[in-house]
Amino acid sequence: MEFYDVIVLGAGAAGLMAAASAGQRGRRVLLIDHAAKLAEKIRISGGGRCNFTNLNVRPDCYLSANRHFCRSALAQYTQHDFIALVERHGIPYHEKTLGQLFCDDSSQRIIDMLDAECRAGGVTRLMSTAVETVGKGDRFRVTTSRGAFESESLIVATGGLSIPQIGATPLGYRLAEQFGLAVTELAPALVPLTFHADDAARFAALAGVSLDVEAKAGKAGFREMALFTHKGVSGPAILQVSSYWRPGEALVIDLLPGRSAVELLAAAAGSEQKLANWLADAGWPKRLAEAWLDAEGFAGRVKDLNPKQAARLAEALHRWRLLPNGTQGYKKAEVTRGGVDTDGLSSKTMMAKAVPGLFFVGEVVDVTGWLGGYNFQWAWSSGFVAGQHA
Repeated sequence: MEFYDVIVLGAGAAGLMAAASAGQRGRRVLLIDHAAKLAEKIRISGGGRCNFTNLNVRPDCYLSANRHFCRSALAQYTQHDFIALVERHGIPYHEKTLGQLFCDDSSQRIIDMLDAECRAGGVTRLMSTAVETVGKGDRFRVTTSRGAFESESLIVATGGLSIPQIGATPLGYRLAEQFGLAVTELAPALVPLTFHADDAARFAALAGVSLDVEAKAGKAGFREMALFTHKGVSGPAILQVSSYWRPGEALVIDLLPGRSAVELLAAAAGSEQKLANWLADAGWPKRLAEAWLDAEGFAGRVKDLNPKQAARLAEALHRWRLLPNGTQGYKKAEVTRGGVDTDGLSSKTMMAKAVPGLFFVGEVVDVTGWLGGYNFQWAWSSGFVAGQHA
């Protein structure tokens, strides 16, 4: 039986950070993962360039049953701390849009950096190792396909259910429930939404067409690009609101954000121009203009609109209601909404209040960030904090 101070389950973003943080404190750390390769989710993220954090990280960019829970960890290890680590390792990066930071070359640079940080902390790593049982007596005992190990502290960094094709499992949620912690309702988040059959018939042929919109679900709204797909809608604006959307609710989409359809129509009053061409002049792809106008029951020229029709068109352009059929599921979701209930965790240490030495970090916790590097920052922050206390 080998004994360690800390065992970390999961060699993804949060697990690597937690292992490095604990190891560099002088703790003897064992990192276990069932996958053959380190941090596959980091590798594929950001189109292979890893959107590793965001300059604008703040607590209100996160969803949780307790929206204040993330404050402490984000304050203890900020986006600026992670940027400093990236710079210390000489990794070139750039800001894309809206504060999103990407590697100039490959996401592998971030994986190599975290691997180096673990080595600097003397972390022992076991890959391709399945966890069979976890128990607790005086110490935590983890039985695996490669033997049994004991530790004073156990950090669960096993991720969520998103992207099962690279190895996602429900292990972390099962462990939480085993030790008496609640798990909130789980759902795919940052995920494309699907059409009902009638909308699919109208819009599926527009796959690949995109438009600048402001999409709202409930009180949450995001202005970015929306993308039509064969199955429904995607793009940054839709992925963002998908985290807030609930089945049966309609999205409200402003198709002319930052402009006034009433004023644009008034300026074109009496025009012989076809409505589709008028929308194309306003920046719409012509195919989208034709399909959308047909679906909404508009045709002909601008001059043919009577005042009531013009008002109805303006309202539809600013408040288009789209009722999704559902989501494309965990296979296409970037993250999992919900997770280990934060009521059972210390926000200052990430430790379970009722189980000393047991920590949960990263996506497995009920903290879900916006699109754009926010979820990686939660992994870095929560992982670092747990590693400082385990």
